[in-house]
Amino acid sequence: MNALAATSRNFRSAARLLGLDSKIEKSLLIPFREIKVECTIPKDDGSLVSYVGFRVQHDNARGPMKGGIRYHPEVDPDEVNALAQLMTWKTAVADIPYGGAKGGIGCKPGELSKSELERLTRVFTQKIHDLIGIHTDVPAPDMGTNAQTMAWILDEYSKFHGHSPAVVTGKPIDLGGSLGREAATGRGVVFATEALLAEYGKSVKDLRFVIQGFGNVGSWAARLIHESGGKIVAISDISGAIKNPNGIDIPELLKHKESTGSLLNFAGGDAMDPAELLVHECDVLIPCALGGVLNRENAASVKAKFIVEAANHPTDPEADEILSKKGVVILPDIYANAGGVTVSYFEWVQNIQGFMWDEDKVNDELKRYMTRAFHNIKGMCKTHDCNLRMGAFTLGVNRVARATLLRGWEA
Repeated sequence: MNALAATSRNFRSAARLLGLDSKIEKSLLIPFREIKVECTIPKDDGSLVSYVGFRVQHDNARGPMKGGIRYHPEVDPDEVNALAQLMTWKTAVADIPYGGAKGGIGCKPGELSKSELERLTRVFTQKIHDLIGIHTDVPAPDMGTNAQTMAWILDEYSKFHGHSPAVVTGKPIDLGGSLGREAATGRGVVFATEALLAEYGKSVKDLRFVIQGFGNVGSWAARLIHESGGKIVAISDISGAIKNPNGIDIPELLKHKESTGSLLNFAGGDAMDPAELLVHECDVLIPCALGGVLNRENAASVKAKFIVEAANHPTDPEADEILSKKGVVILPDIYANAGGVTVSYFEWVQNIQGFMWDEDKVNDELKRYMTRAFHNIKGMCKTHDCNLRMGAFTLGVNRVARATLLRGWEA
């Protein structure tokens, strides 16, 4: 089941639990605006090439729309739609004053030079500058984009609207980016994990963790779990997987990956089959890579007692049912990986105030938001007698529905 179908299904289940009127249910699913633009640029060799850019703005009942921009050959309008909708519920769960959006350009960023990427980003911004804005829609980096991409968008947007650092988040620190943004999603995952484990009288210290993915999110989560005394017994990335029953030395592994570009041949661990990673013996499994990795083929063999969804949509609905029957507790993506968008909100707030925070304040506020959101989700679980995923969805959907009704949506 693809991301769109799964998100819509979760939304409908939440709407049923909440007893939403069918008219409001229908109106909440319809995106506010879908934008499609042709971006034609000269390549370095002088030839002209055209790319299609998208922006889906899903809902602005609770505030300006917020979501990433990805540069990827398969920017599929359906998927962008699902991710925009997911951002609406995610920002509501985290209780930050945003709605959802998502966008991208169908291109292969690896095959474009830096100057080509810059031209493409500027043309895209020229085409959508009057449809984004500090109080309208605030983009952020996603797959294939980074702080530099945001700097180009900011510069191009500012040519039309004057200096506007709050128009994008995930910027370089020198242009108004926030301290702590780089580690935010991984750190949020760890705060979420701590809140979950505390419910069961456990803590990160002394538990065994398996982490799939060693990119930004996975590496920060691993680093912070290691610092808190958690034992990471297996870890993988695109290059392969390694294990060590006594715990992998994460700072050493980071150095090894920095110097070799891969996890393989690391002295402090043995190579293992990456397919075996998800069913490896552990207490907490944290998928930080792709969607759909837990499915009906492998779900029954999962040995973890807790799964923390740091990736978007790593558990497909069939696996969800199998794991629930086994008594595995799943902390849903819509909450677990909300650390990134929460610190994006802090960045936006700092830009609007023209007053920057120190890193400790960013991290303390992030912990407060993640912990509070967890207790709000648990409250919904008690009210509706449901699992954490439905607790999070009912919390998010209820907040958006209430805002929509209060604003008067039928007029």
